[in-house]
Amino acid sequence: MDKILRIDVGAAGGPKATVTDLGAYAGMGGRAMTSMVVSSEVPPDCHPLGPENKLVIAPGLMSGSAASTSGRISVGCKSPLTGGIKESNAGGQAGQVMARLGYAAIILEGENKSDDLYKIFIDKDKVEITPANEFKMTTNYDLADKMKARHGEKVAMISIGPAGEMKLCAASIAVTDREFRPSRHAGRGGVGAVMGAKGIKVIILDDTGCGMRKPKDAERFKAANKLFVEGLRKHAVTGEGLPAYGTNVLTNVINEAGAYPTYNFQKGQYADASKISGEAQAELEQKRGGNPTHGCHVGCAIRCSGIFVDKDGNYITKQPEYETVWAHGGNCGICDLDAIARLDFMDDNIGLDTIDMGVAIGVAMEAGLLKFGDAEGAIKLLEEVGKGTPMGRIIGNGAAFTAKAFGIERAPVVKNQAMPAYDPRAVKGIGVTYATTPMGADHTAGYAIATNILKVGGDVDPLGKEGQIELSRNLQIATAALDATGYCLFIAFAILDQQETFGAMVDSINGMYDLNMTGDDVVALGKKILSMEREFNRKAGFTKEDDRLPRFMKREAIGPHNVTFDIADEELDKVFNW
Repeated sequence: MDKILRIDVGAAGGPKATVTDLGAYAGMGGRAMTSMVVSSEVPPDCHPLGPENKLVIAPGLMSGSAASTSGRISVGCKSPLTGGIKESNAGGQAGQVMARLGYAAIILEGENKSDDLYKIFIDKDKVEITPANEFKMTTNYDLADKMKARHGEKVAMISIGPAGEMKLCAASIAVTDREFRPSRHAGRGGVGAVMGAKGIKVIILDDTGCGMRKPKDAERFKAANKLFVEGLRKHAVTGEGLPAYGTNVLTNVINEAGAYPTYNFQKGQYADASKISGEAQAELEQKRGGNPTHGCHVGCAIRCSGIFVDKDGNYITKQPEYETVWAHGGNCGICDLDAIARLDFMDDNIGLDTIDMGVAIGVAMEAGLLKFGDAEGAIKLLEEVGKGTPMGRIIGNGAAFTAKAFGIERAPVVKNQAMPAYDPRAVKGIGVTYATTPMGADHTAGYAIATNILKVGGDVDPLGKEGQIELSRNLQIATAALDATGYCLFIAFAILDQQETFGAMVDSINGMYDLNMTGDDVVALGKKILSMEREFNRKAGFTKEDDRLPRFMKREAIGPHNVTFDIADEELDKVFNW
């Protein structure tokens, strides 16, 4: 990965491609690449949908190689949802294919001054940019069918659905999986709206004739990768729980802990949680001929994804993730797995973040637009989003926008981004992460659930105040570095618990690049990334007052523990003191 592809969407005569070397971005990958480009090249005070913003797509440092579980891809920009810097990442095949094509980043820049849409086709010999107006308002799955007919299913596709074209603040960017389904999404922060503003509908990546990326020290890499995979397979979470039940294995766990936000964060437990749990989901999939164990990209050792089918065995969607099942399920009082799967498919097809959509619908339920538990009403609201009606545009701009439109104070958001499936009053480490990460409320930015609830990497009482600042700080640093590598975040369970697995992960990078990185170097990289992101947000107008949870969480106690979020603001302000 020794080059950057820049697409100037405002060039005379239509978008133009230029290939450059890495320059100052050498050694960067994934989130490190996207955040460094955005920090260096995007004015922090620009409008997210204006000409000065840029959309940066970057595979991780290890993507495209034989490194196990390393196919994540990062998408970065100034977020239309938060107004700050954003990195959203996805699984699927695009990270692997893009890396094998030799590109460390694709940067969409400039102003699309027309209403035209474009398709970008990239293979080892050329970059072709052609009009794509025939695909206007085409949904992601229909687009995938059309692209498959033209290019076969061995390519990878990055695309936006109607939500991205409408520039909705909850619009996602879809990435195709191993079966060429647009089921993996860079969902958070409205990155799809920026791709829509640039006038790019779809990017096709074809690595025909490109070999696997070769490590500089093959023997060192091979030995480290072998040890790394062994560590993943012997850990209870990555080797057993996730492959068997997917991420939704957490539903019963979090519900029992009293941290499962229900009815728009009014309660901490959901009476019908067992009906939508990972165990129930896997049983239903197997009974119908689906598959609860599936890798979203080639080379994944964990395989936490799955295939959800209807009663006749027909594909409906990929196995809905825990956060999706919660957002459209427990949060809205919906306990029907088929309805949740349909909502998940609609989100992916229209091109929407499942978390912000589920939370927005929960807010709409509290506002009285429909009742909690109304699955058909939720489906109809999502149909409105796809059609771009006035009501649909309110919901499609996310939970914060929906709350403002209907006068609801209980908007569970930070920096305008909806909170995921863990109530921060009952898991205080994740509350610190929600409040302070530059990304807005984001569980993946510093997954304190690992230590607070699952007791991975230590044991910090989820209901206590002690140790939460340090826990979130350390996890945010580690996560920022991990997001640069292309390794899936779920490897964190094994590397937090097994020192030898962490060492093998670091040594696989050393073997790939002929380096001598240590754990201290990983920490330094994480701090560098976070510092860049924090500085961008500061220049964009963010202050310490933006690193706060909604006030109702300090005032309203959540059952069954009857707790509020009581970590002092002064403590939150210490997270980035290093």
